[in-house]
Amino acid sequence: MIRVSFKTWPRLLAVAAALGSLTPVAAQTPTSPSAQDEAVYRQRLAAFVADPGNFPYAPMEPLRGAARWQPLPLAARPVIASAALDSATAYAKAMRSSAFIVWRDGKIEREWYGEGVDRTTPLISKSLSKPLAAIAVGRAIALGKIASLDQPISDFLPETKGTQKGRILLRHLLDMRSGMLHQGFSRDPKNPYNRAFLDVDFGQRIVDSYPMIAEPGTLYSYANAPADLVAVVIERATGQRYGDFVSREVLRPLGAQGGEIWVGKPGGLAHSGCCARLPAETFLRLAVLLLDDGQWHAKRLLPRGYVAQMRKGTPQNPSFGLGIWLGEPYLQRRGFGAPGQLGPQVLHSQPYLDPALFLFDGNSNQTVQVSPANRLIVLRMGPTPPAPTAGGAGEWDNSILPNTLIRGLPTANRR
Repeated sequence: MIRVSFKTWPRLLAVAAALGSLTPVAAQTPTSPSAQDEAVYRQRLAAFVADPGNFPYAPMEPLRGAARWQPLPLAARPVIASAALDSATAYAKAMRSSAFIVWRDGKIEREWYGEGVDRTTPLISKSLSKPLAAIAVGRAIALGKIASLDQPISDFLPETKGTQKGRILLRHLLDMRSGMLHQGFSRDPKNPYNRAFLDVDFGQRIVDSYPMIAEPGTLYSYANAPADLVAVVIERATGQRYGDFVSREVLRPLGAQGGEIWVGKPGGLAHSGCCARLPAETFLRLAVLLLDDGQWHAKRLLPRGYVAQMRKGTPQNPSFGLGIWLGEPYLQRRGFGAPGQLGPQVLHSQPYLDPALFLFDGNSNQTVQVSPANRLIVLRMGPTPPAPTAGGAGEWDNSILPNTLIRGLPTANRR
């Protein structure tokens, strides 16, 4: 088994934590890159291996949000104790956050932004794009463009029929059981990690040559490649470019602000597994949508039962559902790789006070944590938190923010 260190991505794989008009999307035949495309790929790879944490995501294309955006309402009198809100805010600040939002039962009870950031500033999503991709799939199912999570991708990518890759189900792209090679790092231009992420035609490279290491559904293997294939499926299923579909069918119905999305080349495929830029409040709205079982202001956007499937782990990894992480079973340290796989782990110093908590979790500790029992959402986005220092801030701890805020609720409101 390949051993991958996932939480070293701020230094080695920060780009990969992961990562208009209607335009019909057709199947393509495998092609070799042109000299110009190869030169672009080599330039990207050089920039990536030199400084993964500051890789320039380019080109980007617009993700168009609501025409008349209105911010989510603020609570006139927060229910959460001010001491708890202050303590959580101080922790977010100490962890080099750019955005910190506490939402409870329909209203924002605390909102803080770092220097140069406000509620309209697009922030890099890293792997917060993965739950967005899962929501896009659910929306396509609700619209009848996709029949179910259990369709094989060969229904949309006929070039994969009769192959092991063609037996991947849509749910396997979302729950990381595609059977594709684990995420990793290499400086080799020929390595499939790089071709599948940095090539101008990365989607075609994933289809053509990204390795399979197991039968679909039998192995949890976290990687950007299956998450990025979601964009190919959405485009083939809907006849729309991925960014257009997300704009029309997810962001605008939520009244959310837009931003931009990374594409392999102008007019090319978007990365659905990584690296869109959207304001923090947009990710908050995605979390509210899931908290409310796929409904937004009484309008159903996701099929009944879809969120429940998102929140269900697998035998191969009980901690991961469809693009989201689960608070139970409790693990003091939990990696992005398969259970037992080597590599740094995310700290949870204590069990979540709401065992049903689920979260979006991206590289550099981009987190959106949802407590259904308390109708509480806490969001933190920003640069990688500082390394632990003697007598200073400790390492990032996923349990601190939600548990601090839950303890700050009056007993009558705490569950």
